[in-house]
Amino acid sequence: MTSSDPMRTYYAERAPEYDRIYAKPERQADLRSMERWVAEALGGRAVLEVACGTGYWTQFIAPVATRMLSLDAAPETMRIAEGRVAPGKVEFMVGDAYALPQTRRGFDAGFAGFWISHVPKSRLAAFLSGLHAALDARARVVLLDNRFVAGSSTAISECDAEGNTYQTRTLADGSAHRVLKNFPTESELREATAGMCRDFRYREWQYYWAIEYEVGAT
Repeated sequence: MTSSDPMRTYYAERAPEYDRIYAKPERQADLRSMERWVAEALGGRAVLEVACGTGYWTQFIAPVATRMLSLDAAPETMRIAEGRVAPGKVEFMVGDAYALPQTRRGFDAGFAGFWISHVPKSRLAAFLSGLHAALDARARVVLLDNRFVAGSSTAISECDAEGNTYQTRTLADGSAHRVLKNFPTESELREATAGMCRDFRYREWQYYWAIEYEVGAT
């Protein structure tokens, strides 16, 4: 996600109200379970976080990580993230998820929360390859995102020729935004990571999914 990307613009404008999505009453049990799980999955590791947004997940990983670099394309959301963690605990960087720093190795874990759903299907393999290249050999990767649940998720408003789905989201100022939001199945996630990983594990909650695996060809 580059500085000129419509998605970056959307999240920059949404920054002050972004975390309202985590206040939905029906999702609280899932979120408490996921918060505990992600800390256990990444505890004791040096973590490269992609698309950290407002730092909702950063705040649960940072206390248990040995070190952490959190990257996002929108400085507006990153400023909120910086206020969620103890000073000096996390290094924050403005950057492009599709052009991750390749010269700063030493990360034995990669994490992206609610980012994969915004990656076009045609770019998913390239994104994963870039993420893996920024990590140490045999690093652990944890990805989590939304499941589509009617009545709780924003309705799908459009589907393109590639199979990507879109939502129309309205911000508090009344502006409407066309947002790419895919909802991959377990089989699609397995297919996307085939040949890139070992020890693939899939978890599912009522409103969310997560995968974890070890980088490396099978």
